[in-house]
Amino acid sequence: MKATQMMNRFAGWLASLGLMPSKTVTLEVRGRRSGQMRSTVINWVEQDGQRYFVSPRGETEWVRNVRAAGGEAVIRRRGRQSVRLEEVPTEQRAPILRAYLGENAMPTRQHFEVEPKAELAEFEGIAVRHPVFRIEEVGS
Repeated sequence: MKATQMMNRFAGWLASLGLMPSKTVTLEVRGRRSGQMRSTVINWVEQDGQRYFVSPRGETEWVRNVRAAGGEAVIRRRGRQSVRLEEVPTEQRAPILRAYLGENAMPTRQHFEVEPKAELAEFEGIAVRHPVFRIEEVGS
């Protein structure tokens, strides 16, 4: 097993137990090809009272799996919570991206083409490359 995979598994375990920062969780979604549950450690951001997941690296495996699963997923952090992830239209992503980068600049800045304090118009220019999903609790 690669060192990166080992670190990701360890971080996922810590996040699932609630031992990482409060906005760090493990996202579980069914793999689109294997059908097996896949997990990734991810940070959420809050904007206007809603929680969102942002993909700083763009069209990643977890993004494609969420789309294929119709948004059905599980968040693990001190337990399991079923959620539905609704993709945010490109034209609505800019303020969410700016909030996300403002909170997560250290680990993700290299994946964005703008600075955290850039004007909203600059975030509008990169929004198509960074999928965003609104987190909806199932049963709410």
